[in-house]
Amino acid sequence: MFTPEDRIQLKERGLTEEDVLTQLTYFKEGFPPLSVVSAAGMGNGIMRIDDDDQAAYREEWDRYRRQRDCSIVKFVPASGAASRMFKDLFAFLDADYDEPRTDFEKKFFAEIEKFAFYDALNARCLSTYGTDISRLKTEGRYKAIVRTLLLPEGLNYGSLPKGLLLFHKYLDGNRTPTEEHMVESAYYAKDGNGRSVLHFTVSPEHQRLFEILTAEKSPLYGQRLNTRYDISFSIQKPSTDTIAVDMDNRPFRDENGRLVFRPGGHGALIENLDAIDADVIFIKNIDNVVPDRLKDNEARYKKLLAGVLVKMQERAFRYMEKLESGDATTADLAEMLRFTENELCICHDGISLDSEHELRNYLKRKLNRPFRVCGMVKNQGEPGGGPFIVKNPDGTASPQILESSQINPDDPVAVNAFRNGTHFNPVDLVCSVKNHKGEKYRLPDYVDRNTGFISIKSKNGRELKALEHPGLWNGGMSDWNTIFVEVPVSTFNPVKTVNDLLRPEHQP
Repeated sequence: MFTPEDRIQLKERGLTEEDVLTQLTYFKEGFPPLSVVSAAGMGNGIMRIDDDDQAAYREEWDRYRRQRDCSIVKFVPASGAASRMFKDLFAFLDADYDEPRTDFEKKFFAEIEKFAFYDALNARCLSTYGTDISRLKTEGRYKAIVRTLLLPEGLNYGSLPKGLLLFHKYLDGNRTPTEEHMVESAYYAKDGNGRSVLHFTVSPEHQRLFEILTAEKSPLYGQRLNTRYDISFSIQKPSTDTIAVDMDNRPFRDENGRLVFRPGGHGALIENLDAIDADVIFIKNIDNVVPDRLKDNEARYKKLLAGVLVKMQERAFRYMEKLESGDATTADLAEMLRFTENELCICHDGISLDSEHELRNYLKRKLNRPFRVCGMVKNQGEPGGGPFIVKNPDGTASPQILESSQINPDDPVAVNAFRNGTHFNPVDLVCSVKNHKGEKYRLPDYVDRNTGFISIKSKNGRELKALEHPGLWNGGMSDWNTIFVEVPVSTFNPVKTVNDLLRPEHQP
């Protein structure tokens, strides 16, 4: 199967033959279907918290983070290129017409002055063509404008990551999503020592640009928001890359006969997350940001999720201490079991808990693991995953986040649950990754390796199959304690296409 040169290549990447053979098996056999019990909903896995209780949870979070010995990190996956954000404009460049025809193209050019990158684009058009955007439009030179925006000889927005693009307008200087995350962190993730700690996962070719941007902006926002920034970066480890195969599931080789590997998707970031030593970690996508006028609303609900996390965690810690001390009474065990059922929404009907010994061991397994609280918004028809109740390998059922590709099309229960789900996953998580003794969990131990995604890609005109690891908030956190909390759709403002920046929530 593997040549001596292949084995050297594997070693350089930190991969073993066993790793790759396992990946090849997934290509051939696929991933086993998940057993979906139902979609999660109100009263069935999702908490709806009234206004009075919300205030109490926010106060709990503020009390917790004022402790000088607690560590808080905001974790932002930011390595993806923005090319998909501009797919409609790339299509316009390749089209056999020169003036906008589609509704998307017409809107882009009609409202181009509203984009935060307009001034930079206009200046580059002036230096390149000797005329501004308005004149280029009048002359019908629309593609010249798009080339200046997307291509390397211009602003190169088609190749840069979203985190480095200008998203929002301000009187004192327009901002990128990276800057918005910096500012936002001071609203709810500043610790008792006045620090705002952020970690961005980036691609190696862009890390220096992120470093320059954050170093330049940290003093400005730090002074304005009375915080000290501690910002770090990491890239996906080569050992998390996966082998590519041809359409017959044989290892795909390049023109030089070398094995081809591809990034393992955002699920590979569980390794990056595992390297962070913190008590509480917020996770939010790079493109889900808002201008300052909407940040108070964002902070309200981040504090709510964090307050729920620390309250649930405190109970679990207290229960674990009792279990380990041997002082837990029969009544205590019954209370702990109710906590797993009612607050953690774990159904244990599929396993035996007849003896006290079995019950104690079961409670230790379920309570002594990472916690995450996930905001869920009402379904607005956005593509992507959602909250479900799913059977676990141990016979229990618990809340999980699933993508559409994980739904078994031959399972009517799963298909019906997906079609009728009331809520959507906006990727809005607050995580606790340490146990009651302050010891950090090894996060790769809580991944469901039997979940993942296979997609069709191409390289140099040849089709190939690519394998992605279990998604970070899907199978990557499968064996965590998961709590779903309803949050308003106003907290979900992603930018999937460039024209999304024209929506009211992204305008001044």
